[in-house]
Amino acid sequence: MKEQDNEQRKKGGRKPKLNPSTHRHVFRLNDEENAKLLSLYETSGMHNKAKFIISLLLEREIKVVKIDLQAMEYHTQLTKFFSLFRSIGVNYNQVVKILYRNFSEKKAAAYLYRLEKQTIEMAALCKNIIELTQAFESEYLLKNQQK
Repeated sequence: MKEQDNEQRKKGGRKPKLNPSTHRHVFRLNDEENAKLLSLYETSGMHNKAKFIISLLLEREIKVVKIDLQAMEYHTQLTKFFSLFRSIGVNYNQVVKILYRNFSEKKAAAYLYRLEKQTIEMAALCKNIIELTQAFESEYLLKNQQK
């Protein structure tokens, strides 16, 4: 009778783990060791401190992802600049069409001459940005990848 009751009760509830963790170990750290452990834990990106400690003790591979905020900010600003540059190109085409449509050839040529000067300045600025980006990538990003 009791065996039948036990079989009926086992049907509900949480399923038992295949390999439960039943052994417990306790260790103590001083302030320096604790700070080092916590900094390693934070940089690892793991969400469970116990699993992190187990992976450290048993020499499992730990993946550490470092996010470089300065490089990310540089990339964000460069992307914004690129979108502005594209919108200027679209506006440039619209202005040229409007000049030829609404003004005489002499007046349109005079305005286009001014526009051409601004375009030359913008091209020089673009070359400057490309050089700065290449210098940034070669000096900063490649050094961080080698670390």
